[in-house]
Amino acid sequence: MSTVIGYAETLREQSADIDPETREAFLAIVHDEARRMQRVVEDLISLSRIEAEKFTTPTEAVDVGQMVEVSIESARRIAERRGSQLVARVAPELPPVAADRGQILQVLDNLITNALRYGEPGTPVTVSAYLQDAMVHLTIADQGEGIAPEHIRRLTERFYRVDTSRSRSLGGTGLGLSIVKHIVERHRGRLNIESELGRGTTAHVLLPVAAAAEPSLS
Repeated sequence: MSTVIGYAETLREQSADIDPETREAFLAIVHDEARRMQRVVEDLISLSRIEAEKFTTPTEAVDVGQMVEVSIESARRIAERRGSQLVARVAPELPPVAADRGQILQVLDNLITNALRYGEPGTPVTVSAYLQDAMVHLTIADQGEGIAPEHIRRLTERFYRVDTSRSRSLGGTGLGLSIVKHIVERHRGRLNIESELGRGTTAHVLLPVAAAAEPSLS
């Protein structure tokens, strides 16, 4: 907000002394900062809604493979800009999960976008899904710089950033992984993030299989 106010005041108070090129540059900064604040507000609203629903467990049977396809298609433009390939590896005949479709798409969108942002340009991002006991195990893996061990446990904190300047330049709000964590917890699932410096990062999400799809124990 201070950035927006500062440039706006300069434009208002010194408009006669600012050349057109500088004025356009200042306006671009104001616009970009305003859009970033809008994304922060939208993420905070989303997080508030998720927290309000945390005691209501989703029960809709949702096709994970279909959601992976939708999320990959949504991220394709970002992938093309970075020269990265999006690879889907979904096990055949994967049972549906008990889920809120919109929220699981939000999880996938956040994790895939993060992987593209922080993976090395030109390297693939792989989205996998397979059955593990009575859970569907989703993984989103990049080939980036990786994250130092001391940062891993804090990644899901609100506004926590490993590299503040880089996150800001890439358009992150610092809320994406916090949103992912709260959605996974609402689904009675598990989230784990593994990373190795110089090799990349993998996010693991485990979601319960929908009740009607669970194997019979009789």
